Amino acid sequence: MSSRRSSRNSSRQTGVSRISDDQIADLVSRLQQLIPEIRSSRRSDKVSASKVLQETCNYIRSLHREVDDLSERLSELLESTDGESAQAAIIRSLLM
Repeated sequence: MSSRRSSRNSSRQTGVSRISDDQIADLVSRLQQLIPEIRSSRRSDKVSASKVLQETCNYIRSLHREVDDLSERLSELLESTDGESAQAAIIRSLLM
């Protein structure tokens, strides 16, 4: 039995289902619509799946940096306010 066939059988036995090429293409297309750097390009431009995945990773990294920066700014703002004020309570709720 070939290794491909045996891996297919083991996937069935463990309950793991394979994703089809059409499903992958659909998911890549959905990602492409979500990523600003790719979405802003012309619709007629074909973008490879690897480019979409690379840009998705870059976008997620940039979002993480932005969240970290905003959290830091909120923490600094909280330190500069009266700890018992309504503004401080709002800032604390944003940091949670």
